[in-house]
Amino acid sequence: MAAMDAIPDDIAALRTALAAAEARACVAEAEAAWAVAKASGADALIAHLKLEIEKLRRDLYGQRSERKTRLLDQLELQLEELEATASEDEAAAERAAAKARTLAALPRKKPARQPFSAHLPRERVVVPAPATCPCCGSDKLCKLGETVTETLESIPRQWKVIQTVREEFSCRSCATISQPPAPFHVTPRGWIGPSLLAMILFEKFGQHQPLNRQAERFAREGVPLSLSTLADQVGTGCAALKPLHDLMEAHVLAAERLHGDDTTVPVLAKGKADTARAWVYVRDDRPFGGPAPPAAVFYYSRDRRGEHPERHLEGFTGLLQADAYAGYNRLYDPGRTPSPVRDVLCWAHARRKFFVLADIAATARRGKDAPPISPMALEAVTRIDRLFDIERAINGLPADRRLAVRTELSAPLVAELEAWMRAERTRLSRHAPVAKAMDYMLKRWDGFTRFLHDGRLCLTNNAAERALRGIALGRKAWLFCGSDHGGQRAAILYGLIATAKMNDVDPQAWLADVLARIADIPQTRLHDLLPWNWRPAAGLKEAVA
Repeated sequence: MAAMDAIPDDIAALRTALAAAEARACVAEAEAAWAVAKASGADALIAHLKLEIEKLRRDLYGQRSERKTRLLDQLELQLEELEATASEDEAAAERAAAKARTLAALPRKKPARQPFSAHLPRERVVVPAPATCPCCGSDKLCKLGETVTETLESIPRQWKVIQTVREEFSCRSCATISQPPAPFHVTPRGWIGPSLLAMILFEKFGQHQPLNRQAERFAREGVPLSLSTLADQVGTGCAALKPLHDLMEAHVLAAERLHGDDTTVPVLAKGKADTARAWVYVRDDRPFGGPAPPAAVFYYSRDRRGEHPERHLEGFTGLLQADAYAGYNRLYDPGRTPSPVRDVLCWAHARRKFFVLADIAATARRGKDAPPISPMALEAVTRIDRLFDIERAINGLPADRRLAVRTELSAPLVAELEAWMRAERTRLSRHAPVAKAMDYMLKRWDGFTRFLHDGRLCLTNNAAERALRGIALGRKAWLFCGSDHGGQRAAILYGLIATAKMNDVDPQAWLADVLARIADIPQTRLHDLLPWNWRPAAGLKEAVA
């Protein structure tokens, strides 16, 4: 009762109390963000010192074993991830502090950055000076000096340093000194240009080139950049692009039909590499001529428990085209709230199980010791391929026309395939490989035949598999993620790059333009930067060509 009595009755007092409570909440949020940023910075500094100690030991005592070389590689990757995480946390803390308007900037200790090489050409970009004094309006201005900010930028086959000059003027009437405001920069302190940052991000997440290899290549080109410096920019760049990822995520999960799949991602652990997972959900309506632009969103998890797709698709109630992974089962539960997801299974997965048993070329390569080809598996592949032939002919047609063709041509073939498999299955042992391939389909026949009743559905889940192909190829290059935070950061960039490719947009050119404009563009127009809405700024095509 005492607490209730303390609440004021008038509206003005309530508004004042609410504003004070919101201010206290902002301050608490900012302090928590700074605490996280300080912890990340400390971890990055510790990793940096460990790496320097190991390098000094190697230089002092010589290279002692191959294991030491692998240890240095692991320490470099760990430092890369920690530096990127620290920069990302610092950017979040700065945003929280700006909202609270009460906390000072976080003094983070970083390795000193070397000045840009003198041999690099300089391009002066002079910010127009005011014609009149902003204080008194007088036009009697005299130049006192200038402030030069150097930003490293990359042009294909050429490096240059852009000097942004802001001239200072003094008013002869009132002696007021004025200077144009500093322009927005992609990252804090603005030492790296958007085109160079886009190239680093695309090389790391699109071309799967780790930062240590990029640093070596830059050094050979006469521009030495440390691994810590590059990792710092990756973390800040990911933080800047996060709002676009959120828009793409909302677009993908608003679909009525999704493709879903996952793949393994090794992640660094103590003395070993654990097997984490990268999940992808793809919205692609092009097979039935849908108007919605295609997009993909990636997620990272430490394991493959079913709770992860359940959390990813918490509000989704449409059709999910995926494999028969048991982790999706809770999504298909009839009692699920708000409503169950309907499963649509992949015929390419089913065909693959038969094809392994009927692969004539692989059998020939194995020689005389290879197991014999299964005639039943070969027959199943032949029957399934007839369905694929029909699908290729109707790809891109409207949903109603696709459904009409399937009803006329595909449905009889599917009925014949089911009757044939059920008849042959009764004569097989349950341990026979071809029987296992048949059971995979027959036990889930409703999911495999759902495409016959909806023209929007695809016969396969290849859209999701294509989106994951880059990760499968890149694993041989980067070997493992350095941390869980690094895996989550990679998931954001994988989604951005994959979506750009799906919309026939050059990912690197798009990232360069987005990074140059995202700090200036209003939040209400952020959707203009999405790949399917994107129009490059004037002169970008010539700069990237």
